[in-house]
Amino acid sequence: MASYVIGDLQGCYEELQALLKQLQYNEETDFLWFAGDIVNRGPNSLACLEFVKRLQEQNKAQMVLGNHDFHLLAAYSGLETYVSKSDTLAEILQAPHALDLIDWLRHQPLMLKHDFLPIAMVHAGIPPQWTISEALSYAKEVETVLQSDSWKDAIKHHLFGSDAKTWSDTLDGWERIRYIVNAFARMRYCNDKGKLDFKQKMSPNPNEQTKYQPWFSHSNRKNKDYEIFFGHWSTLGALDAYNIHSTDTGCLWGGELTAYCLEDNTRHTLKCKMNCKPKKRS
Repeated sequence: MASYVIGDLQGCYEELQALLKQLQYNEETDFLWFAGDIVNRGPNSLACLEFVKRLQEQNKAQMVLGNHDFHLLAAYSGLETYVSKSDTLAEILQAPHALDLIDWLRHQPLMLKHDFLPIAMVHAGIPPQWTISEALSYAKEVETVLQSDSWKDAIKHHLFGSDAKTWSDTLDGWERIRYIVNAFARMRYCNDKGKLDFKQKMSPNPNEQTKYQPWFSHSNRKNKDYEIFFGHWSTLGALDAYNIHSTDTGCLWGGELTAYCLEDNTRHTLKCKMNCKPKKRS
């Protein structure tokens, strides 16, 4: 039996299946953790979503929501502002069972914690001022909104935006919800107080000292007692330090698809062979 954390798929279904074959994955005994961004930009978003959904419903996998998964929910809700020419969501939105897929997706968590080990998984990161228990509680606040009957209105009018960049325990209303979404699904850099910076997307420059650093590198980080797995940051590449493990190694961009085995702490990768390189990373 083995458990694997798999980085951003973004519609790379053939690569996923090839990597699982390489791992000699056994669907009856092995378990998969997906670090979000199951869909979008790649060629087979529908197949990826159906595969993860089937395994999750059979208690053989689990996932967290990434920014591109939120993008799918936004597109389904009619939020046209976030529809891009580089999206590959049409096959999902036009599928006869689209409603079933969307209802399942909006019931997925923003954060997961291992039942027995000090291991957690998110898509982008956890602000340094949050403990693991606090982060799980904040994730539940957003999940409650997504799972409510008014979830479409919440997405169309409240959940998206970059205005909520600074955290405070007294932050309330939709600004609070937006910050939580942005932290879990979009964060790369922040200051030691958790103020988010969305402009920087490249890997950190060790010769450049600024107040905005990778979320995991702040010395005052309160969640260092857990190993945290995340995706989202393809330009960061493979990193196993600071008690974190990055899993987005840029399959969509001609890089690799990564699976990290929790039992023996080994990385397994598959070189992407497809020709699918959107113009802008997100």
